[in-house]
Amino acid sequence: MTGKPNVKSFFDPRTFSIQYVVSCPRTRRCAIIDPVLDFDEKSGATKTESADTLLDYVRAESLSVEWILDTHPHADHLSAARYLRDATGAPTAIGEKVVEVQRLWKDIYNWPDFPADGSQWNRLFAEGDTFRVGDIAARILFSPGHTLASITYVIGDAAFVHDTLFMPDGGTARADFPGGSASRLWRSIQEIVTLPPETRVFTGHDYQPGGRRPKWESTVAEQLAANIHLVRTGNEAAFIELREARDRTLPMPKLILHALQVNVNGGRLPEPEANGRRYLKFPLDALDGAAWS
Repeated sequence: MTGKPNVKSFFDPRTFSIQYVVSCPRTRRCAIIDPVLDFDEKSGATKTESADTLLDYVRAESLSVEWILDTHPHADHLSAARYLRDATGAPTAIGEKVVEVQRLWKDIYNWPDFPADGSQWNRLFAEGDTFRVGDIAARILFSPGHTLASITYVIGDAAFVHDTLFMPDGGTARADFPGGSASRLWRSIQEIVTLPPETRVFTGHDYQPGGRRPKWESTVAEQLAANIHLVRTGNEAAFIELREARDRTLPMPKLILHALQVNVNGGRLPEPEANGRRYLKFPLDALDGAAWS
């Protein structure tokens, strides 16, 4: 790891998501990670307030956006990647295994003509790929388990793990989405925790256990010492048993069927129909076995 980026965090209380602007102190170049497009499922309204807050910060800090990055196709919020690409001209990127997620959801949504080839992004990252944010070296860890396509961005001394690890008192991500795997999640976590102990770990959600204030930054050392799912298990078999038992009790995220049709398309909303309105397509009985809330 070389370099210590500045990390600015933006917590979205509607989805419990954290968005990041990660910048190089010398060059003032930055990457935006996991931006949120505001969506109200009750009214069907969309807004860009969260993404515009990121742009306001970029302008206030005289930053230049070099990358717009998603860690995976999100199931609990809509991605603002396409909106920010149009606003900044910066390239979008995601992990190359997104094509497997696209193929899976293409079938669920019955989209025979949908291009499940990753062409909706400017770059698809593979395991071990490298890039830069200004002067700061960055690389990709393939981190499946929560989804087929989840990746970790290691930018200097900071690792952006999104749903793979939560804060230590929150444990780890669920692994019961289509294509998820508790076993693969365990192996992904083991790779992350082999990073240097002082590595800063930034998660993508915080559900505020016990009602505490939102938190999103820890270290590898803190995760190893205190993460409730790692400390309680200690080996793959025990972790799988704990994770799968927990997942059987969890209802699906309320936006999963709304969000995936946008997010597997690079954050593009559906094209307007003849009357000028956009419509989301909502499959019924597509996620068998999900717990009811």
